Amino acid sequence: MSAERRPLDIAKIREALKSMDGLSQLQAYMLNKENIIRSMTETLNFHLVEAETGRAVFEGNPGHEHINLHGIVHGGWAGAIMDTAMACAVHSTLKVGETYSTVEYKLNFVRPILPAAGTVRCTGTLLSRGRRIATSEGRLEDASGKLLAHGTETCVILPIEPEQ
Repeated sequence: MSAERRPLDIAKIREALKSMDGLSQLQAYMLNKENIIRSMTETLNFHLVEAETGRAVFEGNPGHEHINLHGIVHGGWAGAIMDTAMACAVHSTLKVGETYSTVEYKLNFVRPILPAAGTVRCTGTLLSRGRRIATSEGRLEDASGKLLAHGTETCVILPIEPEQ
């Protein structure tokens, strides 16, 4: 996490995003870090490392601040990185003037994630993209490629609404 956090200018960010497609948004605002709109990912210690149409890859380092009472990484941390990767796979397909919202996601945890796991990698891949509905899948793996969790997500594609 950066030592100094600048306040976000949400209006400026929203205005800039209106003229960009989804992949350009991911590349500019998350991959190239042109602005600090990744505060949740900073808090949870994961970040975008690859983005292309229909695919988004995040890496993260769960730490002791993410463990539950059993001494393993809380499922909410895994859910956050997986939801983000699967949603960003959909986000990468947005046209100018479109936005989206997650309708639902489902995860299957295959093995516990230990704080000593080091860097984990989550790949979100688009399965289907229609005019209004998109689905994606995600795989969360440890540094050796062992599957930790997998899941699917459904998103609804919406037009960007003007400010009210």
